[in-house]
Amino acid sequence: MPVVLIAAISVTATACQSSSGKDSAGSDARDVPSAAPAAADYNPTPYDKIKDGGTYTTVGTFDDQGNPFNVNATLTASRVWAWYNADAITYSPTGKVQYNPDYYSDVKVSVEGGNQKVTLTINPKAVFNDGTPIDWTAIKATWKANNGSDKAYAASSTDGYDHITSVEKGTNAKQAVITFKGVNASWSSLFTTFLHPKAATVDNFDKAYVKKAHPEWGAGPYTIGTWDTHSGNITFVRNPKWWGKRGKLDRRVYVNLESTAAVNAFKNGQLDYVSAVDAESLKQVKGLKGTEIRSGGSPFEYSLYFNTKSPVLADNDVRRAVQESIDRTQIAKIRFQGLDYKEPLPGSAVLYSFQKGYEDNVSAVLKYAPDDAKKALDAAGWKPGGDGIRVKNGKKLEVGYTLLGDDPLDKATAGAFAAMLKPVGISLVIKKADEADFSNILSERKFDLFLSGNRSMDPFGARYLCDFYCSDRASNITGAGSPALDKEIRATTKIADLDQQAAAVNKVERKALQEYALLPLFSGPSTYGVKQGLANVGATIFYNPLPETVGWEK
Repeated sequence: MPVVLIAAISVTATACQSSSGKDSAGSDARDVPSAAPAAADYNPTPYDKIKDGGTYTTVGTFDDQGNPFNVNATLTASRVWAWYNADAITYSPTGKVQYNPDYYSDVKVSVEGGNQKVTLTINPKAVFNDGTPIDWTAIKATWKANNGSDKAYAASSTDGYDHITSVEKGTNAKQAVITFKGVNASWSSLFTTFLHPKAATVDNFDKAYVKKAHPEWGAGPYTIGTWDTHSGNITFVRNPKWWGKRGKLDRRVYVNLESTAAVNAFKNGQLDYVSAVDAESLKQVKGLKGTEIRSGGSPFEYSLYFNTKSPVLADNDVRRAVQESIDRTQIAKIRFQGLDYKEPLPGSAVLYSFQKGYEDNVSAVLKYAPDDAKKALDAAGWKPGGDGIRVKNGKKLEVGYTLLGDDPLDKATAGAFAAMLKPVGISLVIKKADEADFSNILSERKFDLFLSGNRSMDPFGARYLCDFYCSDRASNITGAGSPALDKEIRATTKIADLDQQAAAVNKVERKALQEYALLPLFSGPSTYGVKQGLANVGATIFYNPLPETVGWEK
């Protein structure tokens, strides 16, 4: 689960209020830092300093697709999954690999004849909730479902899994021996969690978790208490079958609320944690009695996606003209208005400016140039009409923009796009949709332009170029690309050295960006209002704290 999609309104970038009153993005370009901040802020607290008991409540609900390995799963699915399934490998905030001994009691990596071998020894006590031992067959089943050999599986990403040549039983059933073709430095991202063998059949992989949970196929310190399909609320309780450290909380609760209602629910004491989605919501939670603001670096990136299968955006010239007409600096100014936060404009879909190997690939292929956009549209036969909107073959140059929910910041962003495109002769038609339609809009490509984000679940972003740009990938929601480009992209996944791989990825991404189907816009920090005393929760970058370590300080 390398990268997961999120709606624009889910975790919008915010930061602490500016004391000067100036809005940061409008400042001189020379003031912009060369890299985004990479600090974490989550009240790290040792297990023995957390009290037993209590409830932790946030906004959230189950997703249409609850299997995080499935192409239609989003960040919500990954977060809910982690509360009742294995969290076998996690990462530190900066991306250092951490093995969870409750699942993998020993991990050995070796290279023989140029091919990597990973031996996972599974904790003898590890068992799924239905009594099935967690053993090598779960690792094999996860590999089979995700390696791309059977196209009936709608897998989110086959990268890495497709370089495994075998998963075999080791000295006993509690040992899995994974053999790769070549070397895979980021193999850990493939088995951070795993599927119950029953969940890994084609039918169950694609359909069993659609608006349903399967706690019997899960494992971990918590299991499902209530899963209310009517309200969308979920409660997790301690799992009596858990063999590891006891979960500190009595209950973990997700309440299904629209994002705009979340801040009021937090102020009323109904929630323990809320994403401060803009300057206004931050103002409302800042200074509340018993509340802390936790803000840090962000493994999120928000991009504008172009549906290349829609009639109006099938033309590369039109897509390029749209991108050249968008002033990304102005969009950042809108998103960060009233916030003491600065970042460089993002230059890649896969690496962040605070990571080693990052290069600004967007600036290498695109500049803000509305006059060039006009010339390109003239040359492509789109002539200005009487009302200023261009026309070709009797058809107006109208592009749809799908706006989710009623968030004021998202409305302002949509309005800014419309205002930028109008002088070039492009009419932006804003189409409203419910937040609940997010998965459906993406999976069925029901959009022309769509603003959405991604959260990187591990630090190996260069490995996932194909997810964004390969023409034969369902995860490439733009539908852009070509078999020739796919080949170049896939060649980068075979490079074992991470530095060399990043250099190759930057080169290929510059070609992919010339499809003009994806435009990185902003990242921003992660900022949250959190009740005082809540431990191991907040801005964690690449770190996902184990569920049993989340709770309230003694």
